[in-house]
Amino acid sequence: MIAKITHKGKSYHADLGKPIDISIPLRTGEENVSAWYVNPVKIEPVQSGDWIGDVNKGGSVNFRNIVFNPHGNGTHTECVGHISKENYTINKSLTTFFFIAELITILPDELINGDKVITKMHIENCLEGKKPEAIIIRTLDNHTSKINKQYSNTNPPYLTEEAALYIHELGIDHLLIDLPSVDREVDQGRLLAHHAFWQYPQQTRLHRTITELIYVPNSVFDGTYLLNIQI
Repeated sequence: MIAKITHKGKSYHADLGKPIDISIPLRTGEENVSAWYVNPVKIEPVQSGDWIGDVNKGGSVNFRNIVFNPHGNGTHTECVGHISKENYTINKSLTTFFFIAELITILPDELINGDKVITKMHIENCLEGKKPEAIIIRTLDNHTSKINKQYSNTNPPYLTEEAALYIHELGIDHLLIDLPSVDREVDQGRLLAHHAFWQYPQQTRLHRTITELIYVPNSVFDGTYLLNIQI
């Protein structure tokens, strides 16, 4: 199904019959991607007396409990409520769900005090003057092991404050990245990139979102896409 979309004076065509899922599905156990020192995901059948919610174990239906941490066990979308004193929620902040997005691929090769980081120059060079509504950042190397990587205590790459501020200045409202966070794993709670992107608390951009721990396959080329953020 090919859809023609007119947005801000430009026309786009999107093949709605060929969506590309860039989320990481939840799986039970240690093979599930993990960050922030959380426990592994548990997906277990409900049991009540002799009854069990597992067809393969004699139950009439599959009926399971799922125990996970939304922030540490996989793909998740945050609003400013992630860092604010106020109680902002994602369902109130994100009220439209389709955006023109630019997928870019970056090798975080710049070192700051031994850390690999994504800089303003990285983003500027990749966007080449484009100002999309959403930016999807894929980092190299982009091995499939990202879907089950254990990130805790590995100090993954992150965005510099200047890079996040540049994304804000471009008017980009939705930031997606295949890392556990846009900020350093241990930064004494400063969360500089989060604050710069959301402009919290001075001029808070309540409608903006950050999505972390995505995975974009290598078969997907950099370029312009119709993005559907689902929560």
